[in-house]
Amino acid sequence: MAQLTDEPARELGVRIISPDRPGISGSSLQPNRKLADWPRVIEGVLDHLGIGEFRVLAISGGAPYAYATAATMPRRVRSIAIVCGAIPMAELQDRKGLLPLYRWMLALYRSHPQLLRRLFSMARPILALRPPVRLRPLFLKMLMLRPSDAESLRDAAAFEAIFESQRRAWRGSAEGVMADAQIYALPWDFSLEDIHVPVRLWHGTQDRAFSVRLAQEVAERLPNCKARFIDDAGHYSLPIRHMREILKDLISL
Repeated sequence: MAQLTDEPARELGVRIISPDRPGISGSSLQPNRKLADWPRVIEGVLDHLGIGEFRVLAISGGAPYAYATAATMPRRVRSIAIVCGAIPMAELQDRKGLLPLYRWMLALYRSHPQLLRRLFSMARPILALRPPVRLRPLFLKMLMLRPSDAESLRDAAAFEAIFESQRRAWRGSAEGVMADAQIYALPWDFSLEDIHVPVRLWHGTQDRAFSVRLAQEVAERLPNCKARFIDDAGHYSLPIRHMREILKDLISL
């Protein structure tokens, strides 16, 4: 989803660095990787580029990685912005606030992980394809999106920014996507209460992937968090429509 930042970042004079996670797209697969491995990757990238302090923007599934970076590198992370972010799913007692697909995958991962792995492999050839433009309305209808999300994704540039990142992930390998998915199902090796850098949490009240109730619970656990819950915004429409505002707020910290 980094493409969503391009135009507003140029307007604001912000440099965006968006590395692929191991096993995603052209990045090398790292078997048995853990969430705790990510900050060392980022540290190496930043040292190579000669960057000291930095800010982190995380959209959706990037949230756990942003939290891990902030918890591990508090002296270098000036602030983080979490946009419609994933929550610590392994801690959930009640999964009703998750997208039904996520609830199904979590249950299958715990009961039949090899079956889930095979399903990922079977899905890869389809999910790596770009749907023809004429079929996009049908594709969006099949996703059963919130009205705000469906409306935002009718824009061709927004559609490509959202779904090209997913296609790139699947083009790499099913194993890479599976390794990434496993991290969301496992406990994090730090607590949200341990993150003391400034956090800006943005979440739509109509988010189907992670309900606003779950986002509110996360915000309450973060010691230095300012949350903004956007009325009528969904999981996709929030970053599509509010990216400039999000970036401008983040660089002010």
